[in-house]
Amino acid sequence: MDRPVRPRLASLSDFQFGAVATETIEDALLHLAQQNEQAVQEAAGRLGSFRETRIVEFVFLLSEQWCLEKSVSYQAVEILERFMVKQAENICRQATIQLREKTGPQNWRALKEQLFNKFILRLVSCVQLASKLSFHYKIISNVTVLNFLQALGYLHTKEELLESELDVLKSLNFQINLPTPLAYVEMLLEVLGYNGCLVPATQLYATCLTLLDLVYLLHEPVYESLLRASIENSTPSQLQGEKFISVKEDFMLLAVGIIAASAFIQNHECWSQVVGHLQSITGIALESIAELSYAILTHSVGASTPGRQRPVPPHLVAGALRAATSNT
Repeated sequence: MDRPVRPRLASLSDFQFGAVATETIEDALLHLAQQNEQAVQEAAGRLGSFRETRIVEFVFLLSEQWCLEKSVSYQAVEILERFMVKQAENICRQATIQLREKTGPQNWRALKEQLFNKFILRLVSCVQLASKLSFHYKIISNVTVLNFLQALGYLHTKEELLESELDVLKSLNFQINLPTPLAYVEMLLEVLGYNGCLVPATQLYATCLTLLDLVYLLHEPVYESLLRASIENSTPSQLQGEKFISVKEDFMLLAVGIIAASAFIQNHECWSQVVGHLQSITGIALESIAELSYAILTHSVGASTPGRQRPVPPHLVAGALRAATSNT
């Protein structure tokens, strides 16, 4: 029988920057950029997203309870996102065919009901699969998963648990080792360190993790703010929203936005230098970096939070960002 899992505080001291050769970093950065470009292209035309606050929070809390490292929680969210999108597309495709032909039973309704009833099981399977990808750290056993599900009132067998994992794997063609924004953040911080960034990478890293959590939890509000800023319109059309889907899958853009926002929080006087480095490394326009970092900041330091009596007004954040951009 598994021993109870005891929560562990995440330690940042284990992560070291500056320990990898520059040639290796260049190759890894190029590989990430190619993966990102492919992901952005594949996202074009995709509809819907399952990175909802309650779902992400569930994954984060479960990962914390099972003492999984941060990368596992992000990867679990991405696996679940890809899986649910695939399932939704399959249901829509079958519904379109069956409603058009008006022949035979409407199987798509049964598929939708099955997906709904097994959602928690599939979510937990995504977390377990993500833990297996980081097998050097900790793998969640079937017994632990079954005990957790039973505590929630879901009774499943080991066979059903294995079938659930296999269903996720088959749906994604066994391609579950998906890149996450954290990989891009860590890689860019590594490059910034070699480029002589004034703000230490280790100092930025902790803030980046906090802001990345926040963006995952407030995914829609953050990107809605970014969409309105990019089109300079408070009421985007449906077509504009659909075209914006690929931006939500641009992890390189998200990573530079996270780092830029972290740099502004840590030392806004060095913000221009950090953003300049990020622009030269990634080729992303300064305006795009500023817009995303502004959206992230207004949903973090620019919002009232428990214990914060005097939040930073959003117009001050915007003014400082504009001033820094103009000086770059």
